[in-house]
Amino acid sequence: ALRYAGKQLQPVREIQIEFGKRAAQKKTAVELFNPHPQLKSKITELVGKRLTSIYKIGEKEQREEALNALLDEILSDMSVFEDFKGEDGEIPLGHIKTLFDQIEYEEVRRLIFEEKKRADGRGLKDIRDVCSEIDVLPRTHGSSLFTRGQTQSLAVVTLGTRRDEQMVEALDGLSYNNFMLHYNFPSFSVGETKPMRGPGRREIGHGALAAKALKAVMPSKEEFPYTVRIVSEILESNGSSSMASVCAGCLSLMAAGVPIKEIVAGISIGLVTKDSQYRLLTDIMGLEDHFGDMDFKIAGTKNGITAIQLDLKIPGVAIDVLAQGIEQAEEARAIILENMRNVIAKPKPEISSFAPRIMSTQVPVDKIGEVIGPGGKMIKKIIEQTGCDSIDIDDEGTVLIAAVNRDSAQKALDYINGLVEEPEIGGIYDAVVAKVANFGAFCEFMPGKQGLVHVSEFSDEYVKDMSAVCKVGDRFKVKLIEIDKMKRINLSRKQAEATSRK
Repeated sequence: ALRYAGKQLQPVREIQIEFGKRAAQKKTAVELFNPHPQLKSKITELVGKRLTSIYKIGEKEQREEALNALLDEILSDMSVFEDFKGEDGEIPLGHIKTLFDQIEYEEVRRLIFEEKKRADGRGLKDIRDVCSEIDVLPRTHGSSLFTRGQTQSLAVVTLGTRRDEQMVEALDGLSYNNFMLHYNFPSFSVGETKPMRGPGRREIGHGALAAKALKAVMPSKEEFPYTVRIVSEILESNGSSSMASVCAGCLSLMAAGVPIKEIVAGISIGLVTKDSQYRLLTDIMGLEDHFGDMDFKIAGTKNGITAIQLDLKIPGVAIDVLAQGIEQAEEARAIILENMRNVIAKPKPEISSFAPRIMSTQVPVDKIGEVIGPGGKMIKKIIEQTGCDSIDIDDEGTVLIAAVNRDSAQKALDYINGLVEEPEIGGIYDAVVAKVANFGAFCEFMPGKQGLVHVSEFSDEYVKDMSAVCKVGDRFKVKLIEIDKMKRINLSRKQAEATSRK
């Protein structure tokens, strides 16, 4: 697939190159301020072998503390840098820090190439310890906590109705999105403090990638008529938090009872290059992302890939290298999927008791008006009588009923089904007296449908005063005996009783 895509992209690439030549602007010449050529050697001399020891410390916090202590030690005696003063007579502090970072860069990559070891002691294909948990927040519709090393995502699922869909106004028109994944990256997840503002480019991009990975296994609207929102809160971050969001999001969906097709997990593959050589790294952490050449995020199921994203810091990468990365990711993904499967193998059979119950039915298009009623009168009546929260109906006649409990939803569903059902002559129905007149009683025998029980059809015995034998609210069985040319319905109580005696 990668090779095929590469061939198809060549014509587009040529167009882009040609466009670039035509639209190119003359670049402004920038004078670079390069550090003193001997300054790097001096810093390397001061650092000695200590950097190698520091980059063999497994814990991120301890490693960073040791690095900061080493840099502070170097900067504590600035007299050793007297020979490297700039034209302004000042020792270039910024150059020292930049070169220290460059020495770090070289040491991390040297360890990977020469010793095939990583900063936390793992081998090139090793993944960090994985832990999966569900139902960590009992009051939510679904929740999970996924931890991989020092990266942790808390995912929370909320189930809503059609009214909760996200309206999207795009160039191609108006659409509605019933599946959302929002990714939050609070500053405390990386040990910082700063104001919490709106989502940035990073949050939107990571959320979109995780949403794409999970959307491939989501049920259709017909199978699961809910609006689903996942929020991934990154509690701790040390690399590949977007793929942790995929894993946590999948666990929370299953915990919420969303009938997804397969379990989805994600992993990130890194790359370090040196001339024609390269090393692929499974499950990269933060410093490997920082000092490495590639971040190849791959999410999928046991059967295939659902989403990929490639971030490169080098001009390009061979397809064979990417293919090897995909194979390496598949091995790691299998380990993570097994860990997730041990916690929850398939979606729960029932949604949370705190989630709204949604039931659906289909009504004939020509009956939509009857269900809605003038000014929504009928829908309001159904909601009031059954205790459901909302009733939505679209132009195709699909009705969605939402309620806090199943009984209310079922009552509303039965009411609507009865409302659109055609009464049959000879049918026996349960009726409620709605109005009493001298000549008979008007009874509601189906939702929204009334008929007349004439005084002569009320009883085998003679009835002189109708109000003396029945009142509003009385219940009894009736038989539908006639629908006249004006669609008026005539009912009989005595014939219904005679039928029941047989």
